[in-house]
Amino acid sequence: MTERHVLGISGGKDSAALAVYMRQHAPELDIEYFFTDTGKELPEVYEFLGRLEGFLGKPILRLNPDRDFDFWLREYNSFLPSPQTRWCTRQLKIKPFEEWVRPLVRAGDVVHSYVAIRADEDYREGYISGQENLRVHLPFRTAGIDKAGVTEILEAAGVGLPDYYRWRSRSGCTFCFYQQKIEWARLLEEHPEAFEEARGYEKTALEHGSPFTWSQGESLDDLARPERLAQIRADHEKRVARLNARKPINALADDVRVDIDEVYGSAGKLCLACHK
Repeated sequence: MTERHVLGISGGKDSAALAVYMRQHAPELDIEYFFTDTGKELPEVYEFLGRLEGFLGKPILRLNPDRDFDFWLREYNSFLPSPQTRWCTRQLKIKPFEEWVRPLVRAGDVVHSYVAIRADEDYREGYISGQENLRVHLPFRTAGIDKAGVTEILEAAGVGLPDYYRWRSRSGCTFCFYQQKIEWARLLEEHPEAFEEARGYEKTALEHGSPFTWSQGESLDDLARPERLAQIRADHEKRVARLNARKPINALADDVRVDIDEVYGSAGKLCLACHK
């Protein structure tokens, strides 16, 4: 019986910090790192993966090379994913992992999967496997490592944070439906071609009878109007100002990350397979 050790990288800070942590504290495990590529990631994600590979000293395996978002969108008749029908998470994140790990388990290997759930995330649970040979471990929870500890690990290792944290709260597809209005506005500024692609998907979906838009209750056509963008930015500034008035600002955080979980709320935490 062979024991294998695997760790999924999302493109976000938590999973990257866990990879660094395990490389530093358990190098003897020879962990296999993997990334389930949706084909619609931010350019900053790929740059960050390259940086992380440099620290780990080994490549991060890319899963899902053939069936990307466009493939599954056709399978679902151009209906967009949404919080109510999260087919993107199922088909682009969970299923590729299960298909990759299933032959290992069936061959009799014991597979240890390491998941980046922090000590301050009591509301989260790890991937629940129905297979005895697939065992999930939560090193951060065991070691008591919280949000601040994650940032410290990345900074101390010289890896740093993904560059998208300048303007976005967490990882995920360019058009993730959990994005807040301000993040859509910033996507238009930072990556206008990705915004236009998302707008094209939305128009096609609506023509095919999809009841969903990317941003709840508002099409990207409406969101992109100059007067609406100005309102979104003003509303966001008011939220940040209210937070700043209630407590001191962390001097290490930039204006996008002034306690980002409070600014954006809990919506982005719901898609657990994508955002860590």
